[in-house]
Amino acid sequence: MQCPPGSLDLPANPQGDPGSIARFPLAANFQGPLMSATRAPHPAQRLRDVRYEIRGELSRRAHQIEALGRAVVRLNIGNPGLFGFDTPAHLREAVARGLPASEAYCHQQGLPEAREAVAEQQVERGAPGAHPERIFIGNGVSELIDIALRGLLDPGDEVLLPAPDYPLWSAATVLNGGTAVYYPCLASNGFVPSVEHLEALITPRTRALVVINPNNPTGAVYPLATIRALADLATRHRLVLMSDEIYDGVLYDDARFEPIAVHAPDALCLSFGGLSKVHRACGYRAGWLSVSGSLAGAQPYLHALDLLAALRLCANVGAQWAIAAALRGPDTISPLTAPGGRLHETRRAVIAACAGNPLMDLVTPQGALYAFPGVDPARCPDFDDHAFALDLLEREAVLLVPGSSFNVPYRNHLRVTLLPDAVVMAEVFARIARTLSRYAAIEPARRHVA
Repeated sequence: MQCPPGSLDLPANPQGDPGSIARFPLAANFQGPLMSATRAPHPAQRLRDVRYEIRGELSRRAHQIEALGRAVVRLNIGNPGLFGFDTPAHLREAVARGLPASEAYCHQQGLPEAREAVAEQQVERGAPGAHPERIFIGNGVSELIDIALRGLLDPGDEVLLPAPDYPLWSAATVLNGGTAVYYPCLASNGFVPSVEHLEALITPRTRALVVINPNNPTGAVYPLATIRALADLATRHRLVLMSDEIYDGVLYDDARFEPIAVHAPDALCLSFGGLSKVHRACGYRAGWLSVSGSLAGAQPYLHALDLLAALRLCANVGAQWAIAAALRGPDTISPLTAPGGRLHETRRAVIAACAGNPLMDLVTPQGALYAFPGVDPARCPDFDDHAFALDLLEREAVLLVPGSSFNVPYRNHLRVTLLPDAVVMAEVFARIARTLSRYAAIEPARRHVA
């Protein structure tokens, strides 16, 4: 059969060698403007202000080092399954039972059973107006953050984000035409925001206030007074309140998670949660968004969320069967965060390592899966977190994330995940100390030469 002019005509390969197809270059059959250098694809301009160093340049370099046969300790990502944490058996069993009923699209907002379980959780917490009709199930919280901001923002609209933040929030704001406005959460205040300072940042273009509690990357857990003040601020200024609560059950010592929706009955509140962290099921990609509080005038926005959910048809159906099992089943995270539990003991190792290093300081993480240690600027005045992270990777085969990747103006912090066991973490901080001691020795010499 002859192919029409301009189409791809590949003769049969009598040797059966698939590699021989490369002898017939595809470009040879194409003419016209698509081949012009001026039409070469280039990244969209809006990506200029988007970064995600958690899986960025340093992670790519780590892959290259591993390809050479050298083991790298990866502290860059909160991925429990890579560190020997298993998804609870009752979640796996729920997915297995549900698989025969998972071969068709489900409702765009998610399986009824999953949405009912999320609504039950929200109602038990005291979230006013929580209901299965206002629950959206997504392919992880990441997808739902994008949908929530896409349905809300017009070009130039502002979103108040904590600094440091989880950089997906910044990326989703920018990619959906918004402007990220950062409210500082300073180490000197335990990485808890000053609500008075935050209020001064509000303008007529401000549309939403984002709260990340427990916080990634700092491990801060906001006290009740702060939660109430943030809820009051959103209510008075008629802001959409978006609360990232993916670490709501990862708490240490006497820390207490306070759901902000309970304290915002007169604001439109979006609460985000999922299976990835508390239930160690990152690969399931199952998250939820609960809309509660004041629905006055919010119906068009809810319709927008429904439309955007419908455009991607539905979330992964198979994973959704695990949601009810997780929320109605036993508590499997507290044994890990209690004294003697693996996460608690690794956290203890980090605290001890920082306390024993005069070049470092640490605000003790009260929740989540991370620590955010700082390097003493007086002892290392020219310290650069990215340069140090690269040096640590090359010299000591440890991958962590520079603190500036979390949208802060300073460059003397580092983020590490608490997922390795305590012995590994102690060794990691010994390697950090070795590398850091070089910086302390180099800096005075530089100043003397200058």
